[in-house]
Amino acid sequence: MRRFKGLEDAIEILQSDFPKGQGWAYSRGLDDLRPIDGIFHVHQVYSAARPDFTGRATVPVLWDRKRRTIVNNESSEIIRMLNSEFDNLANATVDLYPNALRNAIDPINTFIYETINDGVYRCGFARSQRAYEESFHKLFGALDQIELRLDHQRYLVGDRFTEADLRLFPTLVRFDAVYYNHFKCNLRRIADYHNLSNYLREIYQMPGIAETVDMPGIKLGYYGGMRNLNPGGIIPLGPELDFAAPHDRERFAGGA
Repeated sequence: MRRFKGLEDAIEILQSDFPKGQGWAYSRGLDDLRPIDGIFHVHQVYSAARPDFTGRATVPVLWDRKRRTIVNNESSEIIRMLNSEFDNLANATVDLYPNALRNAIDPINTFIYETINDGVYRCGFARSQRAYEESFHKLFGALDQIELRLDHQRYLVGDRFTEADLRLFPTLVRFDAVYYNHFKCNLRRIADYHNLSNYLREIYQMPGIAETVDMPGIKLGYYGGMRNLNPGGIIPLGPELDFAAPHDRERFAGGA
């Protein structure tokens, strides 16, 4: 959303480039918050905002550099904020949550979050075989439904690219490299779905989007930072992924 809205100059991004230690870890700090012993942790941001904070230090975090506090740490809410609250600084003509489509966007967002976005994590962190299998079947049932939906329309709510597509993209782009093996989501790859794989490539090839996908960094965060699932911390070299390959989504009218 930051890239779509043209907010790169207004909102700096600090992306984790170290394996998790005491939570998300970085090689550089933020303003007067400095690395400790060469590592900056996101929990330092939470402590700066509220010294008595003892909860989980999660990402993403939208940090107010003037007030030195956390504005928000919920990705879906940050997306909405970036879509509209910074239009004086951004490309105000880009609206991924238009009034006319909100009644269609909201339910598909809920469906995708519960079954796919969160579904891969429910598989990966399941504490029982039954819980894993329930999440596994819901995940692939949902992917099958989206595959069918994309067979007769270009995007999730029709012929216009919206917030719903943006929210599905990160899970799809990580799926074959991470979730398929690391989270045991191994019934089918996204590459095995005709429509989903072409849809994924179309979004990846939209201006500026490829630059937001750091596959080595993604693998580092999952394989290197989740020692409970990957005790050796070994990062796989594969699979070969070519998101720049041609796609066939132009067969539908409309576009981003």
